[in-house]
Amino acid sequence: MPAPEDHDGNEGGGGDRAAAGRHTWDDGLIARRAHRWAGGRAAGGPARAVDAVGAGRPEEAAPGLSGGPADFPGERAGRRAFGGPPYAVYEAGARSFATGTLRPRLEALRQLVGLSRSRLEGRTLAGAARVLDEADARARHPYGHTVVAVAGATGSGKSTLFNALAGAPLSEAGIRRPTTATPLACAWTDHADGLLDRLGIPAVDRRNPGYPYDPALRGLVLLDLPDHDSAAPGHRERVDRLLGLVDAVVWVVDPEKYADAVLHERYLRPLAGYAEVTFVVLNQVDRLPGEAADQVLDDLRRLLDEDGLALGEHGEPGAAVLALSALTGEGVGELREMLGRLTTECGAAERRLSADVDGTMTRLRPQYVADAGPVGLTGRARAEFEDRLAEAAGAAAAGRAAERAWLRDAEWACGTPWGRLRAGRAPAGGPRASGAAERTEIPGARAVAAEAVTARPAVEEAVRTLADEAATGLPGPWAQAVREAAGWGGTGLAEGIDEAVAAVAADRRPVRPVWWSMVAVVQMTVLVVQVVGVLWLLGAVAGVFGGPRWWMAALLVAGGAAVGPALAWGSRVAARGPARRHGQSVEDRLREAAAGCGRRRVLAPVEAELARYGEVRAQYVVAAGGA
Repeated sequence: MPAPEDHDGNEGGGGDRAAAGRHTWDDGLIARRAHRWAGGRAAGGPARAVDAVGAGRPEEAAPGLSGGPADFPGERAGRRAFGGPPYAVYEAGARSFATGTLRPRLEALRQLVGLSRSRLEGRTLAGAARVLDEADARARHPYGHTVVAVAGATGSGKSTLFNALAGAPLSEAGIRRPTTATPLACAWTDHADGLLDRLGIPAVDRRNPGYPYDPALRGLVLLDLPDHDSAAPGHRERVDRLLGLVDAVVWVVDPEKYADAVLHERYLRPLAGYAEVTFVVLNQVDRLPGEAADQVLDDLRRLLDEDGLALGEHGEPGAAVLALSALTGEGVGELREMLGRLTTECGAAERRLSADVDGTMTRLRPQYVADAGPVGLTGRARAEFEDRLAEAAGAAAAGRAAERAWLRDAEWACGTPWGRLRAGRAPAGGPRASGAAERTEIPGARAVAAEAVTARPAVEEAVRTLADEAATGLPGPWAQAVREAAGWGGTGLAEGIDEAVAAVAADRRPVRPVWWSMVAVVQMTVLVVQVVGVLWLLGAVAGVFGGPRWWMAALLVAGGAAVGPALAWGSRVAARGPARRHGQSVEDRLREAAAGCGRRRVLAPVEAELARYGEVRAQYVVAAGGA
């Protein structure tokens, strides 16, 4: 079996086969071209490429390949295809490549990053920011250009394949390891300078393909990367950097190292999401006898499937896997056709960036999506929070106290004058103030304020319970943000409830019922009648008032004694309904004062955080391709 070096030798297209069976190429021709190119530069600047009609334009030839166009008329005609006006695909590619579904995904991702900066750490969003920067940078270049990197391990023959695709011996392929030290570019276009500058490919490492140019590859920019497993310093870093910038990758493996753990664990498995812009090529199949090539290819497919790399079989999108020999040319044409279709579609850059966004969304999913149940505050949770605050503020107790005070005031206002004289004075909040109920409510409100201070633990417990309810189902960062918003709002909530309750007590002055005054007038009239009856009886006894109708005086006294207490009892019965309504009104006002304070200080910030998360979640769904 030939050594791997034999398959990485100088067998690029265009040369004659030597007697020993190895491809060679004319070093003298290359040297003469380089000499003429250097002479043209020394004589006064870049060589001039003359087109078919004789017009010229300055054009710097690729070092070591292109000489004066006058000496190579065939090559001059070929370069005219690159040097002329942009063809249709470039006109289409003048606009941003992000069309169709990718543009809204990128915009959603941009919104997602902006909305999340205050909630997530910068390093968490760094990957998304890099994808957006990469999309902006790639959008500055037409998507009619397709950048494809040829990558592989030492001895896999990737440089030989690069030369076979280019149709010229552009990349050195020899027995020295590693052979490829710096990336080399071959462009089937004269309009790729901006892309190559972005990739960091210096002008000295840029080439044109061999003549005649394949029109099917027009717009292709092919890169020959250093060996990814090279021991030379910096090679792996260059490979990793360029793999993050190119539109598609051709991975070249050989029969000996196609199962290399470094390749699968470091590259193929992490890049499984880029299957649609990935080609896996089993090179050097000419070294495998009989059906061994098919067996190795089947085993390679199995390994790729284990890596999670979807394979493009049966018309489904995925990675293309094929066997070829860059040395003999077997299968190279099929790969060239695949690259031609990829370039003609002008969609590799968009698919690559779509895969970037997919990977970013997968990594960010734990920050935006949780599987812990429903998200947000329910009406039940809000009602329970307000009930807890009302209980902490003592609204129900104040309502009952106000009801009892109303009944006492009604009893005092509508009772018999003799009963009021026995009481000695009006109860606190009696009718001598501006309304008995008003006076009853104010002391009750003050008591509630004092009780709310002592019920501070109940307020804190209500805030914690609400925060836990609101954070249920949220991812970690957003759940923490909700808890923090509730905590900040809960600071000083008990004092705020005290102030709100005091303000309600001071502002609301219930009106004294008119019928109390009417009953009081009747009670005074009954008292007057009783006094008249008593005087009448005394006069009759003393003989001052004579006559047979003394019994009328007794009737007045007895009637007054019965009517007054009966009227007082009836007033107490009649006052029960208004007292209950008054107590409920006091409770409702205090409850609303406590709940309103809780809504302003706690519920509003929590709901704002939930709304922010809802907006962020919606942007995440769009960026993830769910809408």
